[in-house]
Amino acid sequence: MNLPDELVRHLRDRFGERFSTGAAIRDHHGRDESAYPPMPPDAVVLVQSTDDVVALVEACAAHRVPLIAFGAGSSLEGQVLATHGGICVDLSRMQRILAIHDQDLTASVESGVTRMQLNAELKDKGLFFPIDPGANATIGGMVATRASGTNALRYGTMRENVLALTVVNAQGRVLKTARRAKKSAAGYDLTRLFVGSEGTLGIVTEITLKLATQPEAVAAAVCNFPTVDDAVRTTIEVIQSGIAVARVELLDAAGVRAVNAYSKLHLRESPLLLFEFHGTESSLQEHAAAVQELAHEHGGVDFEWAKAPEDRSRLWAARHNAYFAGLQLRPGCRSITTDVCVPISRLADCIEETRRDLAHASFPSTLLGHVGDGNFHVQMLIDPASQSERDEAEACNRRLVRRALDMDGTCTGEHGIGMHKIDFLEAELGPEAIQMMALIKNALDPLGILNPGKVLRGN
Repeated sequence: MNLPDELVRHLRDRFGERFSTGAAIRDHHGRDESAYPPMPPDAVVLVQSTDDVVALVEACAAHRVPLIAFGAGSSLEGQVLATHGGICVDLSRMQRILAIHDQDLTASVESGVTRMQLNAELKDKGLFFPIDPGANATIGGMVATRASGTNALRYGTMRENVLALTVVNAQGRVLKTARRAKKSAAGYDLTRLFVGSEGTLGIVTEITLKLATQPEAVAAAVCNFPTVDDAVRTTIEVIQSGIAVARVELLDAAGVRAVNAYSKLHLRESPLLLFEFHGTESSLQEHAAAVQELAHEHGGVDFEWAKAPEDRSRLWAARHNAYFAGLQLRPGCRSITTDVCVPISRLADCIEETRRDLAHASFPSTLLGHVGDGNFHVQMLIDPASQSERDEAEACNRRLVRRALDMDGTCTGEHGIGMHKIDFLEAELGPEAIQMMALIKNALDPLGILNPGKVLRGN
């Protein structure tokens, strides 16, 4: 769409150089890590405060101009693409850590604070924020997509770790969803309504979070297996045995090969589990011994410890870079990345059927995931110039989602819906639930200006 001249003049006066229609900045804000082509907004505004967001929303509402909230641009399902043009609200300059209440284990931050920035501030206080999606995402973006990551097995997801929000609604009014108390039974749970709403119901500007204490002792271990099925069944038995493991990550052989090349490691190139244990020195030894015994029963070999912080950091950095490592398996490729989550009892079946399906694909792929909570990811590396490969990858994705839903799982464990998974939402939840979501969307955003084209078809 073309922005009204009156709106452009108003925004230039209000924001000065922080309002831009330059091609380079628009292009940067019109792409994410999805396989969609760039969809740039008509303009970008770099906001620095809740008051800035209020002024911008009020102006755009008066002209019915769409608004797309933007953090780090690390989303995977097209959440930040300007499908209807409009203005990108870049929150990345809202980087103040507003308060740390170490006795209460809470912190309040602005939306543009990144998880690494927050944890650097918390380090000397013996605390940390445990949600770890891999990318150095902004906290606001993590709220929007209901992010989780490698630590979710022990510490939960953003859903469990957000206490309160400050939100600017579609009319430009500011609302607080809760206070800082650890629990409340007061009225509707507005906080959870906005967590995972992908910027379609309001623009989150401040967040109050739960924190965790840094464990007394931490140890990581890697173990290779003959097959992915052996690795997954080991994971299931570890979880069902009640062993207190903090993280369990799976890489298939292709993923290990990619990580070795990208991160200069020398791991055995067979399916691999990466464990992390948090606790006391004595509890780590007890739990690790139990895990090692279970792993050996399923053919696990090369069970190696990484107790030194630098060794653990190297392993986890390699795991977090697995997405970029996968891209190097096919130079010039584009990744269609998808995720599902199933009950842990069905995980082995879901992964095995998915691997058999991908074995017949004409493109390479990797499979990895947070298998401790039943969530795994598939990275399909397609030729961006090949429509047939793109169609084939999307067909694989549809079969994967259908497989997960048939197992009483979900079409996305942590990536969110965005544009890519809109059509799966009704299959998962049913038409009545979609109708209820549409009623909520229409009530909170009657003009349809907040991130249109995401989560619900036709919004």
